Amino acid sequence: MFFMLLLILLTAKGQIGELRSRLSVGLNGGMVFNTIDFDPTVKQLQHQGKTFGLSLRYTSEKYFTTICALQAELNYTQLGWKEDIFSSEGVELRDTYERTLNYVQLPLLCRLGWGKESGGLMFFILLGPQVGYYLSGSSKQSDIWTLNANGNPDRPNNVYQQYTMEPDKKFEYGLTGGLGLEFSTKHGQHFMVDGRYYYGLSDIYNNGKKDVFARSAHMTISARLTYLFDMFNKDK
Repeated sequence: MFFMLLLILLTAKGQIGELRSRLSVGLNGGMVFNTIDFDPTVKQLQHQGKTFGLSLRYTSEKYFTTICALQAELNYTQLGWKEDIFSSEGVELRDTYERTLNYVQLPLLCRLGWGKESGGLMFFILLGPQVGYYLSGSSKQSDIWTLNANGNPDRPNNVYQQYTMEPDKKFEYGLTGGLGLEFSTKHGQHFMVDGRYYYGLSDIYNNGKKDVFARSAHMTISARLTYLFDMFNKDK
């Protein structure tokens, strides 16, 4: 879908659109709320982490009332999961467990905006692929750790192997989309707030027939602030 949309935008260029040539760079930062889509299921709360990095945007065209741009980022992001632990009998336990997984991520986004390009507000949507690379991880658990008769953590469906498993796959990828608001000054400064949802298409653990999990992908909600300034602006 992303590539079809990009092809449409490039085809339209030179027909009706008003050309733009504006490169903006800056910083972004915010919070991420992540879970892992485990199969078999591991009951979870949202893991909270931070994200921050560099942003680059190239605005290429105004097509009717739509401002068309491509946006790329290079971010450091804390993902992971936080368990909501119950026993094999369905009794809520005082056990706690949280795993943090640190990634460097590269989203490549198509950005469509409507509103004022300078001196006012613009609404925008973002859509595109995202790739990431696992850097490091850490975990913490409670001193209370309930075991079954076999000496293993007492969990529904006897699923507890994730506590000692390091990610098998460092490279991950998926699709991200979101929407937000931007305020632009007449001096080429841009202040943005946006919310995004990321759907992981890859797994962090091996998913063969003999492996523990058939699926183990990131699902992320994020909220961030971004500041950009124009490096050059050659709008026509």
